[in-house]
Amino acid sequence: MTGRRRAVLIAGPTASGKSALALALAEAEGGAIVNADAMQVYDTVRVVTARPSVEEEARAEHWLYGSVPASSRFSTGQWLAAAKAVIETSEGPLFFVGGTGLYFDALQNGFADVPEIPAQTTLEVQQEIQELDGAQRLALLQREDPVTASRLKVADPQRLIRALAVKRATGRMLSSFQDEPQAGLLGDFAVERMVLDPDRDVLRGRIAARFAKMFESGAVAEVEALRGLRLDPSLPVMKAIGVPEISAWLDGAMEADEAIRLATIATQQYAKRQRTWFRNRMGDWPRRGLG
Repeated sequence: MTGRRRAVLIAGPTASGKSALALALAEAEGGAIVNADAMQVYDTVRVVTARPSVEEEARAEHWLYGSVPASSRFSTGQWLAAAKAVIETSEGPLFFVGGTGLYFDALQNGFADVPEIPAQTTLEVQQEIQELDGAQRLALLQREDPVTASRLKVADPQRLIRALAVKRATGRMLSSFQDEPQAGLLGDFAVERMVLDPDRDVLRGRIAARFAKMFESGAVAEVEALRGLRLDPSLPVMKAIGVPEISAWLDGAMEADEAIRLATIATQQYAKRQRTWFRNRMGDWPRRGLG
């Protein structure tokens, strides 16, 4: 291990203190922080997605934050390619931090080299399955990619849309790409891994306090800016927690307190899904409390 470059992987649910911990470690060791959160890659929504502030970014080198236009769809494969470029061009220790489990999985184990899928194909699939129930969606996938269908425990819409879009754009099943040999990016690194796992009630309280603060400190202006771009409502950034709720308030469909309440509940539910992922897919990672 001596002499090998250090990579620290810090995963955890939203509001668990990951960014603060990564910043403290990066400052202490002179390292760089690499974003591993699927929403924090987008520009325009710094506050809504709880990205590090401008002041925090000035304290240590930060990569892959706000680097993707809000008008884009950024895949795990694209993130992995961007992370590879960071690894190859930067020096010193790297601190990968975020709440997107797929990014950490790809970083360690590689990711299927699927060609870029046209956004129109993805949109067409999304519209096609909109009126289908779970059983009908799964039946559709079974006809076009039975292997991927057999790997889904439930008809998760995002994974199902992805599999169908790949099949229609490339003529190959997504499973055929996934079954090709893959390799992660950290083979030459000394890797330390951790999952922040705070008490559930403490985390819920932090989430509630954080979103109320977001609402008062820039989130509304960001959503107004997004609305001004007249983006496709199906884009990931338009579904970021807080965007639909604040939009509804701006439209006069609900009071501010209700928008905050609904966004807080959505964030707490998201944190619960993250914790389930980490428990099931990162069970061997060391746990620690709040960052």
